[in-house]
Amino acid sequence: MPVIDNPQPLFRDLFSPEAVAARGDRPAAGMFLCNGDQNTAEICAGAGLDYLLIDAEHTALSLEDVVGQLRVIAGYRVPTMVRVPANDPVLIKQFLDLGAQTLLVPMVDDAEQAAAAVAAARYPGGCAAGAAAGQGASTSSGQRRAGVRGVGSALARSGRWNRTTGYLADADAHVSVIVQIESETSVGHARAIAETDGVDGVFIGPSDLSATMGLLGQQSHPEVVAAVKHVITEAQAAGTIVGVNAFARDQAQDYVEAGADYVNVGADVALLARATEALADTWCPASAAGAGDAGGETGRGRPGDAGGERASY
Repeated sequence: MPVIDNPQPLFRDLFSPEAVAARGDRPAAGMFLCNGDQNTAEICAGAGLDYLLIDAEHTALSLEDVVGQLRVIAGYRVPTMVRVPANDPVLIKQFLDLGAQTLLVPMVDDAEQAAAAVAAARYPGGCAAGAAAGQGASTSSGQRRAGVRGVGSALARSGRWNRTTGYLADADAHVSVIVQIESETSVGHARAIAETDGVDGVFIGPSDLSATMGLLGQQSHPEVVAAVKHVITEAQAAGTIVGVNAFARDQAQDYVEAGADYVNVGADVALLARATEALADTWCPASAAGAGDAGGETGRGRPGDAGGERASY
């Protein structure tokens, strides 16, 4: 009986020469999925963005929430990253086993932590067949990577319950690891992190970065922007794709001009929040007597500077 497989594109496939040329040499653009709703995921999957990023770090998403979204997105063949809660081998194993193919690992401060994230996504020693072919768990020098991922593909969606031929031998072909640079410490190790074998890309988080620099909530501060651009330069020098989170359009464009390969330009919850606020401001305007309350906030008691830090995440 023939077995039906439905292989999905990896995030790193967006950066092949053919894929870059097909989109006119522009950077890839995507957005966060944070609320866990499958209908929202499907709406966003059909919107025409280059990729989606399911966030399991700063949300209440369960493993079931994540796999449900992956299933509906699969019908649209949009490359999808999943941000895991922490650089932890057990968590990484679980998210890979449920079928996430591209993982975004947060809070990676140096090359040692980057290597640990890669190891958590690789099987120990790989398979002789994959290694012999220069695939699977082999490095570019032909040596096997030291992986620590537990083997459970027969029980898991990752290998389609043993329906994916050669999954163990070629597991690296199905998995991509992106690490997040988001602290002042990691900025100083950006080149080494980007050069770590098995790291497919880096992603810069200006929110946490600004906090570690003593500039909490000031993602567009000149020192933070300079640090982000430094990481972009270092990743480029290492030959590693690099992206950044930037909800504010002008800030995102500035990072694109600095050389970012991809930009995360929005989030489902942020889009819904701003759109519902706009509806309320139009149809339910605050009375003059109630305006300007709540400690200097504007409009309906919401923070001002809607195009600034709030939009920059």
